Amino acid sequence: MSEENNKHQSSIPLDHEYVELPIPHRWEMSDDEMIKKSQEFYELMKKRHTVREYSERAVPREVIENCIKAAGLAPSGANHQPWHFAVIENPDHKQKIREAAEEEEKTFYAGRASDEWLGALEPIGTNESKPHLTTAPWLIVIFAQRTSIDRNGRKFKNYYVNESVGIATGFLITALHKAGLSTLTHTPNPMKFLNELCNRPASEKAEMILVVGHPDEKATVPAHAKWKKPIDEIMSVF
Repeated sequence: MSEENNKHQSSIPLDHEYVELPIPHRWEMSDDEMIKKSQEFYELMKKRHTVREYSERAVPREVIENCIKAAGLAPSGANHQPWHFAVIENPDHKQKIREAAEEEEKTFYAGRASDEWLGALEPIGTNESKPHLTTAPWLIVIFAQRTSIDRNGRKFKNYYVNESVGIATGFLITALHKAGLSTLTHTPNPMKFLNELCNRPASEKAEMILVVGHPDEKATVPAHAKWKKPIDEIMSVF
């Protein structure tokens, strides 16, 4: 096995046979309790805001690790868990990511994006300047693994990668919010520079940079971002 493969190998036991286990955990709630819990969770998530201005207040690494462990519990295709979370705290490293991201954003806003796309972004108030990439205490770069290397050095294919990584990202954002932190999903396009800066193999695709921290005292959110579709537009019942 090459040193590079050994570095990125997976611990997934692909050679295991199917074995049934009793459900390890069960929830015993009445209908009223379920309604109450679901309403409480809805109220919690209503307080989640995408933030672009961050304070320099530190966040313990243990908080980030716990939230990523929660993200790692997400369901995935064949349970291959095709994700990797590159966590960056080092100021110099964050500066390099910011510089590379802003270069891509400059070309995006200068002509690569269509007028329609730029028009859609206008109510959000974004531009090529990304100071949050260096101000926030943590950046989490989320990578999708199209293939992986097993413990014996053999390459194997992952399935439903986009769906799996999307679910894990939702888990992560929710866990960070529950821990009292704010986030921003940042997707410079293209993002291939992140593989080199985060020392990840070419078989992985950077999906986004998740900016994590506490909002600045003067932080604001765009009014447009707080409009959400009503339930009769997002749910059909048959």
